[in-house]
Amino acid sequence: MHTRLTRHVTAAAVLPAVAVATLTACGGQAASTAAPPARVTVAGAQITRDAALHDALPAGIKDSDTVRVATDAPYAPFAMFVTEGKPDLTGLDYDLGQALGAKLGVRFAFTPQKFDGIVPAVQAGKFDVAMSALTDTKERRQVLDFVDYSVSGSGVLVAKGNPARIAKLDDLCGRNVGVEAATHQLQLLQAHQAACKAAGRPQIGIQTFPKDSDAQLALRSGKVVADVLTKPAAGWTAKTADGGGAFEVVNDPSASAGYGATPNGIGVSKNLPQLTEAIRKALQQLIDEGTLTRICDKYGGASIAVKQATKNGMVS
Repeated sequence: MHTRLTRHVTAAAVLPAVAVATLTACGGQAASTAAPPARVTVAGAQITRDAALHDALPAGIKDSDTVRVATDAPYAPFAMFVTEGKPDLTGLDYDLGQALGAKLGVRFAFTPQKFDGIVPAVQAGKFDVAMSALTDTKERRQVLDFVDYSVSGSGVLVAKGNPARIAKLDDLCGRNVGVEAATHQLQLLQAHQAACKAAGRPQIGIQTFPKDSDAQLALRSGKVVADVLTKPAAGWTAKTADGGGAFEVVNDPSASAGYGATPNGIGVSKNLPQLTEAIRKALQQLIDEGTLTRICDKYGGASIAVKQATKNGMVS
């Protein structure tokens, strides 16, 4: 999912936990002396510790009661600061981490990192896992093991009520469409020009903007009929902008997870195979209980939740 070619990331030490106690993370924060809570509520779901999964964790993680997590924040809706300038996090990845931690009986302690440094930091042993809408690719599997939790691609955001009656990507042919510059979504629109031509329709009037918020302004003013961005981000924007009254997402049944959808996963250090398997089993429980879908739906992306937890794309 993290396919943007240009990233602007704020890095800062944070206090992430399923409890209010202070945790140990890479930034040298003070260690908590309190045990992780036995029950946690995430996205309205009560999650209780699975003793067998906790017992299967690597010894070092059981001793510290902590899984160290690298993330890219802010990157809505996956990891966001609750208050600008404050360390507390929220978001889809953060909530999922808290739910997994509750299942495993440990804390998932999140620390923001620059996106391009996340994988190297896990490789170097500074973190145990990466949770950052990370696309599960063959190249990344060479250095991390992946437990996939979502499949998502690009979405189409339109004005509330969809006045231009956009139902699918083909409907953008001959229309002015906004998109953030230097993104995978721009490449998607450029590639679709051939389909417009083959159908005998005019080209898409692609208008690029420095930030997606600029594309949203163009959509508000009617300068474009749609804004193409990642589907989870589109869902979150539709859910939150003007209290949900400004935009809606085009739901094309042929691309329910978004156009060009790819799997996104939790990247785990290859030195911690026991942790990978414990996370996979915990995620499957969250899937079976409906909690994963509830977490994704909370951030406007219920359709991106996977139906089965896998390791590197394979069922164990």
